[in-house]
Amino acid sequence: MQKNRREIIQSFGAVGALGAAALAFGQAPRKAVAAEGDTGAANDYLSGPYLDLRNPGDNQIAYARLASDLDESKQRPGWFKGYVMGVRPGEAIRDLFGFAGFGVSRLERQPDGAIARVLREVGFYTDLRSGEILEEWHNPYLDETVKPVPIANDPFNMVIRDHFSRPPQFGGLNEADVRPVEPFLLPWRQLGERLQMERHIHLHYPSALDPEVWVRESSGDRVRVSEFFAYSLNGADMQNPELTAVPSHGVWNRTTPWLPWMLMGQAEGHCQYACFMGSGEDLEQIHDRALLDYTEKHYAKYFNAPETYSPDTPSLSSLEMYAIEQTPAPPKQET
Repeated sequence: MQKNRREIIQSFGAVGALGAAALAFGQAPRKAVAAEGDTGAANDYLSGPYLDLRNPGDNQIAYARLASDLDESKQRPGWFKGYVMGVRPGEAIRDLFGFAGFGVSRLERQPDGAIARVLREVGFYTDLRSGEILEEWHNPYLDETVKPVPIANDPFNMVIRDHFSRPPQFGGLNEADVRPVEPFLLPWRQLGERLQMERHIHLHYPSALDPEVWVRESSGDRVRVSEFFAYSLNGADMQNPELTAVPSHGVWNRTTPWLPWMLMGQAEGHCQYACFMGSGEDLEQIHDRALLDYTEKHYAKYFNAPETYSPDTPSLSSLEMYAIEQTPAPPKQET
């Protein structure tokens, strides 16, 4: 069901950080435990009464309620906002630009009991001082003005099961990453009346940007990307069976090669994202009007989730999308 922007931004959000679909993959499970020194908590939100977070099937439901909404008639938006930093050997880390955006998702129960989440997400690079969306950016490492390319993933889907799914395949580029099947047990902790959960995902796979072709854009033959997610939520919300979606807040960090549009080539170093993410607020409380208006003008479809899930539709990251949608930059003009 399509919604207009006003309906979207007045909805509760779900975590929409770029790459968040990968949360169903990766890290070996750890036992759900009560935080040290918290044995006197009034309620045990790890074991029920609605969901037992030591059970893989209940973790499937718990994560689906964090990632989207069990009510398949509803779409759920989510937000992220923070900074991108440059990391190079021999010097201090440098703030480069802001980063802000949102995603919209919904769920589809599959015949085998799996839950598919379909997602569109868009993210913009912003000026550190004004917060305005960058149409161009002066790269201090190169002393050159470059054109930022927003993140626009359509779709980035995932399937939530009672076991960890395979890591993202990125259109076949990551097929070699095969991991043992493990039960879907997330590392929940209880601290007082709140639940916490942290996940790390580490990937290393062939790059879609051949360095022989994308001389200025490609960081090399392979891509090394890590994403780090930390959630904090109300334990009573998780154990409330009337809530088909659970609000949460947290942080999302991402370590990634230099962004292709920065034209850093294979120079030493990388980018580090550091963002807040969360749900439960109107998007207008998080993002300024200019960003939402810009999205409506240039990326209007991103206010709605994809219509349906298909296992044959590849989910591509921003790096693969760059290889499809952009063209290699000409050599730098020497002055």
